Amino acid sequence: MKGMVIVKLHKSAKEPEIYYYFNAKNEKVWMYRHKYYDSTGKRKEKKKRGFKSEKAALKSLLEVKAATIRGESKQVEHDQMTIGEWLDIWYNTHKNSWKPTSRAQREMAIRLQMKPLLGHYKLQTLDRTTYKREFLNVLEKKYKPSTVHLFHTLFKIAINAAVEDEILSRNRFTKIKLSSSENVKEENDNYFTPAQLVEFLKVAKQEENITNYTFLLTVAYTGIRRGETCGLQWKNIDFDNKTITIERTRDNKGIRSPKTKNSYRTILLDDVLVNQLKAYRKWCVEIMLSFGYKLQDESFVFTSYQTGNPITDSSVLYAFRRVLNKTNLPSITIHGLRHTHCTILLNQGLNVKVIAERLGNTPQMIYEIYGHVLKEMESMSVALFSQSLLESGAKFGAS
Repeated sequence: MKGMVIVKLHKSAKEPEIYYYFNAKNEKVWMYRHKYYDSTGKRKEKKKRGFKSEKAALKSLLEVKAATIRGESKQVEHDQMTIGEWLDIWYNTHKNSWKPTSRAQREMAIRLQMKPLLGHYKLQTLDRTTYKREFLNVLEKKYKPSTVHLFHTLFKIAINAAVEDEILSRNRFTKIKLSSSENVKEENDNYFTPAQLVEFLKVAKQEENITNYTFLLTVAYTGIRRGETCGLQWKNIDFDNKTITIERTRDNKGIRSPKTKNSYRTILLDDVLVNQLKAYRKWCVEIMLSFGYKLQDESFVFTSYQTGNPITDSSVLYAFRRVLNKTNLPSITIHGLRHTHCTILLNQGLNVKVIAERLGNTPQMIYEIYGHVLKEMESMSVALFSQSLLESGAKFGAS
């Protein structure tokens, strides 16, 4: 072909798949050409040039051979893939299976954060130090801790997909701890103490209508998400067995299936909430009749006293803020009621797996989100252990 420079290859005396050649500067450079079969049995060739020494070429070749022997041919084929290229593949492959909110969130994170900061790095060679320096440290200067945590989580999800696709052998970013700062304390404090929750619910009962009060009580006593609460239908409440079943979420964008497969769940209710829901159902029957409707099993639980229609997620958010503003309690978000529920259960020593199932999370998510609470519990357990021995007359240790 016109203009094409033919490079003559010379075989190494030590390894038949290693060659040397002379570049444009007449420098001796090394390369390898390795033939192998991929996972489908198709014959492939992997080659790489530009090594300064035969030893460097041999080291790289042996790594490739070891990978193919282990059945990691995909890693060999994609060793030059960049983070940006993988993110595009991951997004375009899975976007139609994601919820609209998740799809929009991930598209934005890829376009505005991940690709600009990490896109040019090789997928297989990005290390933890570079990731923390070029991604997390940069984000921490711009965003609050919860937002940085979100971007970090999304990136780990993308990398996990590469592991599942056998392009990577492991996710080296899973155990990275985000840098602590004064702002982290603010995120960790997004919950009430038991006494504060009692005060909040007392004011809610006094100041809000029965729908808003029952809604807030339900979130506080179950830890279910606001959208899941809006999505409850009367058929989801089993008064005999004292349970609620979560099978949908509802907000201003419509009705959708729950956030994750773990979000489909049936959880137990206590008598306080059961009795309130019974009283509220009686009220709903009357209010629906006043609008000419009959309460059905498929009717949404939380109904507007003004229209007889299901309440909006924004209306209950306003109610939450009204109640909070009438107290001297710490400022938390409505999602903080969910955090409150979890924190109280953790402090009571309930098993993390049980709590995760109740909240529709994985145990790993509980550890990541509520690690500060678990750390405090660990410190308390150490103190309690020592105290119990002292009370039993122990006199161990240095004298």
